[in-house]
Amino acid sequence: MPYRTPEERFADLPDFPFAPNYVSVGADLRMHYVDEGTGASILCLHGEPTWAYLYRHMIPPLAAEHRVVVPDFIGFGRSDKWTAVDDYSFAHHYETLRTFVEALDLSEITLVVQDWGGLLGLAFAARQPERVARLVVLNTFLPTGEEEKSPAFRQWRRFVERTPDLPIGTVVRRGFADSSRLSDAEVAAYEAPFPTADSKAGAVAWPLLVPMTPDAPGADAMRETRARLAEWSKPAFVLFAPGDPILGGAREFFLDLLPTAREQPDLVVDDAGHFLPDERGPTVARHVRRFVDRTA
Repeated sequence: MPYRTPEERFADLPDFPFAPNYVSVGADLRMHYVDEGTGASILCLHGEPTWAYLYRHMIPPLAAEHRVVVPDFIGFGRSDKWTAVDDYSFAHHYETLRTFVEALDLSEITLVVQDWGGLLGLAFAARQPERVARLVVLNTFLPTGEEEKSPAFRQWRRFVERTPDLPIGTVVRRGFADSSRLSDAEVAAYEAPFPTADSKAGAVAWPLLVPMTPDAPGADAMRETRARLAEWSKPAFVLFAPGDPILGGAREFFLDLLPTAREQPDLVVDDAGHFLPDERGPTVARHVRRFVDRTA
């Protein structure tokens, strides 16, 4: 049986008044999601080591005109968690995401992705483009194991390898351009889903699942995703925080990969780090709304 974080851990979180929703994505496996507003769907996917709380500043302005759906991947947030690192794989995450989208029957999706949300969400969009109307690509990448990893990522991966009990809140705070923007209560909110070391297995797994060699698990899926997105014909908006030392340099990669990306305004989110949906949420939400409006 998977581990399920006690609900009381999520009581009175700062700026997170959203009612929880759940859907089954496998035998005895429950996935949590925020579901706010009505209208065309905006699906926001988080990365490492966060959860739906990452998008809390974006949900209200987007939900004013749209249905905003923000799931927690298995192993994160209010979703169920396997407690062994080896229980996690790219294939397992992909299948639970696919099952989630199909269970909610989401279509004409504006897909917003960040970090691992990009690896999985862009793989989904590449394989089921009939469900996705447009892409918003925040700081992420599609690693095939053939590229040189940034020094910051290599340092981060080595840290995870020797630190199974990850200090989740500290990791998030250090990913900000200005760590003082995240209060102690918000740090605690990022830590809320993970009361034990075993409950952090999913957060430990993700950095270790990034393909480091061309024959690593997941590398073929990333190559296939790149190939399919190189033929993407629907709107795509690349909005990066270039100050992110891990993924900020991937902006030009996506502008070159996605054929429609350079049709959108050439914008960046200055004065933000890796977790730009949190650090500059209202700004990102405003850009997303304008993108949806001009490509409707």
